[in-house]
Amino acid sequence: MIRALGPKLKVLSVCILGTLLVAALTACGSSSPKALSQLTGTITLDKVAEISKPTAFAIRTGDPDSIAYVASQDGVVHRLDTASGEVTTAASFASLTAAGGERGLLGLAFSASGEEMYAHYTNLDGDTTVVAAPFSDGVADVASARTLLFVDQPFPNHNGGQLLVDESGNLLIGLGDGGAAGDPLGNAQNRSSLLGKVLRISPNPAGSSEPYSIPPDNPFAGSTTTAPEIAFLGLRNPWRFSIDSVTGDFWIGDVGQNNVEEIDRVERTAMGANFGWNVYEGSEPFKGSTAEELTNPVHEWRNVGGSSAIGGFVYRGDALASLRGLYVFADLAQPGLFVLDPIDNSVVTLDLPIDSVVGFGTDHSGELYVMSYANGVSRLVPRR
Repeated sequence: MIRALGPKLKVLSVCILGTLLVAALTACGSSSPKALSQLTGTITLDKVAEISKPTAFAIRTGDPDSIAYVASQDGVVHRLDTASGEVTTAASFASLTAAGGERGLLGLAFSASGEEMYAHYTNLDGDTTVVAAPFSDGVADVASARTLLFVDQPFPNHNGGQLLVDESGNLLIGLGDGGAAGDPLGNAQNRSSLLGKVLRISPNPAGSSEPYSIPPDNPFAGSTTTAPEIAFLGLRNPWRFSIDSVTGDFWIGDVGQNNVEEIDRVERTAMGANFGWNVYEGSEPFKGSTAEELTNPVHEWRNVGGSSAIGGFVYRGDALASLRGLYVFADLAQPGLFVLDPIDNSVVTLDLPIDSVVGFGTDHSGELYVMSYANGVSRLVPRR
């Protein structure tokens, strides 16, 4: 799992250092390896809504179980009733962003209390802007939104986009390396840069002197050599990532350069991991060298032309017993979905009528939704 690049490197296990992989995973709540081939023909898609260019899916504390929120690249946040398919507008950032390429409204989340909506978009100059808007009665007060984070983007691509609120109420933010090709500015390995990272901050209440504080358990809290906001580094474009609701493991889909797409996975206690870009693309040497500890992907695959790793979720719902405990992800350039068994990292394809997948989401019951530029928003359901 760790690349040997000089000094002897520690090995990251899943639950307890020194335990065997299978034993560790079993202790974390997984069972023995599943027969992935048995998934074929047992799962299908139920179209929920035709939302144009969906980019993010979020749920909010206090809402009915059927309610979710879907962001569109054009800046609109839709309130979706997943039972009826009814779609209304919860917020619009359309006047603050310009959709196109890898820009626009890219991320969405809610505070632990549900009283604020967090949005991640590129502003009209193409720079990363993360805001918190008061939220009540099904709508956000965008006019009263306050800026939590602003990051200058040197190029128009690799803006990341993911927002995620962890169990402690901290906000995780995915940022790409700043764009162009090959990380020409060296941001991903630059510990003073926020680009090419997953950040973790604690938003302060409105009216505070600072927009956020640093969680004391951040891996670089108090550091004088590494930006304390950093949770993970060495990433090219962590478009989508998630946290397993049972094990606490982080799962990151990192978009590759020309050759390799990757899925990264580390345990909760491994914050601070360096995933190696741009020294490595996946597990292949790319540019330069380092003696620093670098963490290999748990799964990688060749770019088929236009490929982009679309990180997903470990399924923890009840409707699909055969999928429980398995990680579902996608490739923008390939039809269908992929399923990875966390015990042995084996992967199979779910041959489903969907392509141009850009993201996933889960509802209040842990059921899994898929967002596609070609197919809108669909839910994974048992085949009858």
